[in-house]
Amino acid sequence: MGYALGLDFGTSGVRGILIDTATTPVWTQRVALEQQTPAAWWGALVTVLDGIPEGFRQQMAAIALNGTSGTVFLCNQQGDPISDILLYNDSRAMSVAPEVQQRVSPRHPAASSTSSFSKLIWMRQVYSPAANSYFVHQADWLSFRLHGQLGISDYHNTLKLGYDPESLVYPDWIPQDSPRLPRVVAPGEAIAPITSAISQRFQLPPDCQVHAGTTDSIAAFLASGAKQPGDAVTSLGSTLVLKLLSRQRVDDGRYGVYSHRLGALWLTGGASNTGGAVLQQFFSNQELQELSDRLPTTPSPLQYYPLTQPGERFPINDPNYPPKLDPKPDDSLAFLHGLLDSMARIEAQGYQRLGELGATPLQRVYTAGGGANNAAWQQLRQARLGVRVIPSQETEAAYGTARLALTPHL
Repeated sequence: MGYALGLDFGTSGVRGILIDTATTPVWTQRVALEQQTPAAWWGALVTVLDGIPEGFRQQMAAIALNGTSGTVFLCNQQGDPISDILLYNDSRAMSVAPEVQQRVSPRHPAASSTSSFSKLIWMRQVYSPAANSYFVHQADWLSFRLHGQLGISDYHNTLKLGYDPESLVYPDWIPQDSPRLPRVVAPGEAIAPITSAISQRFQLPPDCQVHAGTTDSIAAFLASGAKQPGDAVTSLGSTLVLKLLSRQRVDDGRYGVYSHRLGALWLTGGASNTGGAVLQQFFSNQELQELSDRLPTTPSPLQYYPLTQPGERFPINDPNYPPKLDPKPDDSLAFLHGLLDSMARIEAQGYQRLGELGATPLQRVYTAGGGANNAAWQQLRQARLGVRVIPSQETEAAYGTARLALTPHL
């Protein structure tokens, strides 16, 4: 029996899940991330690998990992970072918006100010990188540390760099002279076995294969059990991420909508800035639990647009879109009810937007993320969405990534 390890690099921690050939989880570990730096990522990965029990370790056959989409930096030929790390939500590339607009259609997912492409243009201006330097995503670099081949990515991580997942090429509007852009393979494709140094350090089989990874939100989709056109996954985390499995590819940057290739189908969706981060501004985890147990399941009369700060990506794409959190009732339960129902309304508007743009009509919604356990919120969402809402079969993105390593052609 061979085991597959999936690794999920999130904003606050790293999760590792080991599954067997029947896709059953057999071991899991979570390591907190105090910083978002390559050194901290690698340290957390080492901790996960060190924690794998010896009996499983000796039968490890495959490893894959996911990272946050759009977290990028430059490194030299040895893989050492030579620039700042621009995280997924870093907006410094807004300063190069005129050049980005000259190169790419405003409807393209690469046109966003936080896209990998915008960050590439910004880094070219700020660092004037040498021709032998590399532009890497978080998942690219961490995989490189395991298999030793620098400059390889997947067409999920490179979508917002501008790579075309349909024709499988970089368009000619992407500068490719310096830095070097990654060679792109299919998510889940076997890249190479682990290096001898990694094999010896962690007592792993030398033929353990490192597979191309994916992004965190797609990994959550792969974990859910969704597989038919019309199936969708809503990730209720710090933000609200919608993914709908569609027969048609839909891209429209005006609304923050883009599609990832998933086998013969397309995973279309977008990410709203509303979500759990807003709730944490007003409620402790204990308060959320206690109030949710008493939450009404009927619509709230309060009409909010819950955001932590100005700026929305989807279903409205406006960097200056204002939060709406008034009026705030004295009753905490009424306030929470209004926030959650408003988020459910935004979720419904998101799926409606995808349908209007030509995606396969919504049939069923799986739920992942911390909010998936809130039964009353699920009822509010089901009423707004008008389709069945069910929990994901597995809620951990690391599980979806492990499945990708075990069965590359999901």
